[in-house]
This record gives sequence, C-alpha cells and structure tokens, in this order.
Amino acid sequence: MLNTRMKTIMRELMASRSPLTGKYLAQLNKVTARTIREDVKSLNNLLDENGAVIDSVMGKGYQLEIKDDQRFRNYLQSLFRDETSVHSDVPALPKERIAYLIKRLLLSEEYIKLDDLADEIYVSKSTVQNDLRHVREALAVYDMEMESRPGYGLKVTGNELKLRFCMAEYLFNHKEETGNAFHQGYSLAFPQADLDAILAIIMKQIEEDHITLSDIAINNLLIHIAIAYKRIKIGHHVDFHHENMSNIVEQKEYEVAIKIVKAVEKCLQIEFPQPEVAYITIHLLGTKMLSQTSNGEKAVEQALEEDIYQLVIGLLKKIEEEYELGVSKDRELIIGLGLHLKPAINRYQYGMNVRNPMLEDIKKNYPLAFEAGILAGVALEEQTGVEFNENEIGYLALHIGAAIERKKLKSGPKRCLIVCASGQGTSQLIYYKLQNQFSREMEVVGATEYYKLDQYNLNDIDFIVSSIPIEGDLPVPVVEVNAILGEDDLTSVREVILDGDQDAKSLFQENLMFLKKDFNSKEEALEFMHHRLLEKELVDDTFLEAIYEREAVAATSFGNLVAIPHPITPKSDKTFLAVTTLNKPINWNDKPVQFICIISVKKNSTEDLQSLYKMLGNIIDNVTIVQKLIKAKTYEAFINILYNSRIT
Repeated sequence: MLNTRMKTIMRELMASRSPLTGKYLAQLNKVTARTIREDVKSLNNLLDENGAVIDSVMGKGYQLEIKDDQRFRNYLQSLFRDETSVHSDVPALPKERIAYLIKRLLLSEEYIKLDDLADEIYVSKSTVQNDLRHVREALAVYDMEMESRPGYGLKVTGNELKLRFCMAEYLFNHKEETGNAFHQGYSLAFPQADLDAILAIIMKQIEEDHITLSDIAINNLLIHIAIAYKRIKIGHHVDFHHENMSNIVEQKEYEVAIKIVKAVEKCLQIEFPQPEVAYITIHLLGTKMLSQTSNGEKAVEQALEEDIYQLVIGLLKKIEEEYELGVSKDRELIIGLGLHLKPAINRYQYGMNVRNPMLEDIKKNYPLAFEAGILAGVALEEQTGVEFNENEIGYLALHIGAAIERKKLKSGPKRCLIVCASGQGTSQLIYYKLQNQFSREMEVVGATEYYKLDQYNLNDIDFIVSSIPIEGDLPVPVVEVNAILGEDDLTSVREVILDGDQDAKSLFQENLMFLKKDFNSKEEALEFMHHRLLEKELVDDTFLEAIYEREAVAATSFGNLVAIPHPITPKSDKTFLAVTTLNKPINWNDKPVQFICIISVKKNSTEDLQSLYKMLGNIIDNVTIVQKLIKAKTYEAFINILYNSRIT
C-alpha cells in the first residue's frame, strides 16, 4: 500500500514534464530529502513489477518513466480500487485528520471521547486536541459548536439547517460523478439503494417538468434530500420563520419540490413536514432552473429580470474601468452572469454552501479572469450586500474567461502589409521570414512599393513592416526593419503583434528583485517588500493593507511554492513587479511558498495585462523553472533562466 507521501510523489511525477528535485518533493510533503529518498526507493520496488520506474537524473532530480503502459494503467486502477474501499488508509496529514474528525463528529448522535478519536486514527490525544482547534474553526463558519461534557466527550451542536449545510460540505465528494457523491467510508450512513432511489425520482421529475439542471445541481439536490431523509428518520427537522416560509411557498420551485418530496415519501416510507419541503425548494432556488422552450436564446434573455440585468451591467462596468478587457458588451457574458447571479444570491440569502472543484485550475490558468471575478465580487457586495467567497468568484471568473477567449477568436491574427523599395525578391524574403516566425499570430496580406501605399485601405491593416523610412502620420503602426531581417527586427515585429508586450527584462527590474532572503512568515516577507517599495516611492502607506484585503478574499498562494500577492484595487502610479525569493519556504495559507512576486497595476491603466499574467501563469505552472529561479543568486541569472526557458 502507498502512504500519503508516496501518493503525492506519484501524482507530482505523473503531472510533471521534467525531473523534480528531492528538495521540492520534500518541501511539498514537509519532510526531509532523506525521507523522500526512502519513499522513492519503496515506490520503485512497487513500480518495478507494474510497468514503470522512477529514474534519478543526475543534477536534475526524479523522473517517472513508463515502460509498459498497459501494466502501469492496470496498477493505477488497482490503486484506485484500494483507495476507494471502505477500509481506506488512516488519515496521516493534518488536513486529512481534520476532515476525518469533522465527518466523524457530524455523523455521530452521541458524545465521542478524545481517547476513542485518538485510537481510531492512531495518534496521541494531544495531537487530536491540536487538530480539534482547526475543527472548531471549520465548524464556526456554519455557526456550529463543539459541546464538551466531562466524562462523556464531544458533540456537535447548532442550528439544524446550518448543520445540514455543513454535512453537505464535508460528507460530499465534490469531484465524483452524479449518483456516487458520498465519501467512501460513509456509505453505511447513506445506503446506495436509497441514493439510487432518490436520484431516479429527481431525474423523472425534472424530465416531466421540462427543467434543465446541470450535473452538479442534480448531485447537490440528491445530497441534500438524502441528508434530510437521514435527519428526519432520527427525529431532527428544520424550522423556518413564518416570513421566510410564505416567501418560499410563492416560488414556482416550491411546486417542483412538492412533487419530488411526495415521490420520496412514497418510496422510502417517510413523511416530510412542510418546512422540509421548503428546505428542498431553497436548493432548487440555488440552481439554474430553466424551462426548455422553442424560443431558445430569446427565452434565456427573458429569464434575466431587470434588476439582475442592471446588476450585471454594473459589475461589467466596474471590471472595464479597472482592466479594459473589452468584454462588457459581450451578450453571452451578460446572459451567463445573469443566470449565474440569481441562484447565487439565493444561495447566499439562505446560507447555502457551494464548492468549486475547478477553483485551483481557474486561478492558475485564468489569473486575469479570476482577478476580474474578485472585482465583480467586491462590486456585488457594495451594491447588494451579498458577500461572495472564492468558490463563487471562481464561477464568475469562468464566464469572464470564456468572454476573453471569445474576443481573441473574433479578433483573429494581426494583418500586416510589407512596404519595400528593393523589389519583389526582397519583399518575398521578408514575407517568408515573417511567415516562418509568426504564422499563427499574423497574416501578411500583401507587399507594395512606397509610392503605391495610398492605393491600400489601411483600415483593413493592423500594422506595416517597412524596409524604408516612412514619413508622415499613418493610421497604423509602422515597424521599420532591415531588408535582411535580423533578431532585433523580429523582436520589433513581435512587440507590435503582442500589442507592445514587454519582455522579461522590462517586466522584472533589478532594483525590485530581492533574492535568497530569510523570513519566517508571510507577514514578515510582505512587510519587508512593502518597506522597500515605500523607500522607492512606488507605493503609499495603504498598499500593504490593500494586499491583505485581497488575501482575505482568496489566498494568492498558487502551489508550486509560488505566491503572487497584489492590492485588491490598483494603488500605484505605474505598473511594476517586485520579486523576493527565499532560502527556505514559509507557510502561506497552508501552502509552502518560496517565490513571491508582488504585482501592482497602474491606477486607471489601459494597458493590456494579459501577456503579463500569461508569463506569470507559465512560471506558476512549471516546477523546474520555479526551482531554478529560487536558486538564482543574481538578477542576470534570474533573467537568463526566463529567456532560456522560453517563458517570455
């Protein structure tokens, strides 16, 4: 069997395209490099018979080599079966223990003694006591408490509705497919036959009422009905205030909930009180319910009520003011955000939780869209009082990211005209060189002599590449090059194609790079960087406070030892990056961090920041590059790593 560290090593090696150092794997698992060597040795003994091997590459680290693809696939499948069996591994890491303790306490009707919990997970009583501090913090989010009774032990107490939301959060495997939603090990509490029966009822009812629900929405509804069924069986009911109940009964979703509940009552021989029907209704209110009509897109537009439409327009205006993304008039974006916001606001009003299994991928792959989502969340809170957490913000970012990608598709490659005085041969040489270098990014629409330039409609051209000086103002940029294109000429063309994107040397300034430092905490590192930026008169005293305000919404530690802190709104008179690397990693919201890059965007900036975020995204995503950058002792070495890695 693989322990937790070995699974982590396997996962990292399978995901990486290049060797991973023992130091990186040790930092990730919070153990010594020697322990990692022992784990790799044990792993190799298992893999040797299963079609793979972990090679130790001199000076570079460990790399997974698959020798027999089919045997290795079979091995992974057997691992998965073992992992999902009822007798799964005992939790080893602090996070795993905390999750286990929360589930254990939520599912218990009786008091549980500390000694019993310690025996169950094979740790000391003091370790359990330490873990329970974090359990209390997690439960407090749902206004739940741990009641301690001398001689009896611990028990979770709190509002029944909040308790169910908490159960849905911690007993629900948000990455599983519909119908297989509960964490293994808890199937006895929720028999599969009951889950199958409830799912069949839901599917039948939404089909009869011509309602479209996403897979995630169906899964959520299944979970919450199953939890309600279990709680009612043991005598626990939800209670609603009269004003809330009258409001819910008036909703069209209430009629659907009644039909579902009647079918569940008949199938499972149980009676749901009226407040429980209201409870099912609020879960339907927290999903995107849309009747399937022949009007198609028109029906979607009509689904946006005037207040929601105005809210979306306001959010997009705020985003446009700060980031100039050019997507505020995107019809699909307006409709998509509108359909998302109405149920999201309902979820907030009733205290419902939502998980976003794609959150980390969204942060990593669409950082600009995620920042725009955070800004939308801030604007939403200002206008409605609804406070969005980072899971909801991630869903907003998905809509914004899709709009950004649509804009790229519509804009297509840049159109270029060649102006040359040396004849057809030279213009052809320039043409083929440009096509060879930039075939995806640009389209050469033709070549002409200077005196014929006025015959072209330059409104259809994005820029001109000319081997001769062109005097006078033209409506498009002109890149002057040599007849035989050199590296400097290609760089000039590249900058125009990328809308003036800067390279690494202009983005990473030597006077804003602090390498190989020693700090003990996130706060210490940020305080140091803020002080240096104050010295250089790049920021004011409110800058650090704005960074912490942004961190409060969603931590900027992205994994892979990288954190990219920045103020929640632009605070400086110029755009800059400031980098600090550390000799040893610090804890940044439960993630180790050794590479810190502060981004500050100019107030009222009209710059295209997508290339900057793309470069940082490429760094975040590449374990090898981060390891090299952390080791860099000089500015020149740092920049050379970026150039040699083709990050710029």
